[in-house]
Amino acid sequence: MTVEAFTEADAGWLRRAFRGAAAARARGDRPFAAVVVDGSGAMLAEAGSTQGASGDGTLAHSEMNVLGAVIRAGVRRDRLGGATIYSSGEPCAMCAAAIFYSGIGRVVYGLSAGAILALRNARPETAGLTLGCREVLLRAHAPPHVLGPCLENEGAEPHRGYWTEGA
Repeated sequence: MTVEAFTEADAGWLRRAFRGAAAARARGDRPFAAVVVDGSGAMLAEAGSTQGASGDGTLAHSEMNVLGAVIRAGVRRDRLGGATIYSSGEPCAMCAAAIFYSGIGRVVYGLSAGAILALRNARPETAGLTLGCREVLLRAHAPPHVLGPCLENEGAEPHRGYWTEGA
């Protein structure tokens, strides 16, 4: 198995997801965002969490929103095999499964599930599942490559204080 390096291009796209997470928080949603980039480096879609606006704890996750945007744009599955999803936080089990079924070949995330859980400790009812995306994706036939956590301190910024402010 080849270990893939985190590149300057990865850093740029991941920072874009972090800015999207801050924007989601500013509009009253949870501080998460995701960006999908094809193998040639072209952005296919970006989206933030819409859980606050919609009240939906399922389809309103940023990864589900960005995957929906890619699908609605008519991007074919064969193109997604070379694509990367950049997620501000480690995708949850539901989103990891959706990423697999979309055909995306690579996942890069910022803030780890453990770090998110630590930030949420003030609100145990928001802790979520403790099943990381690697654990889900490694059970798949031909799983996407997962790289993360990356730039975790930067990824934590949109979360600072959020979970204690009555999220």
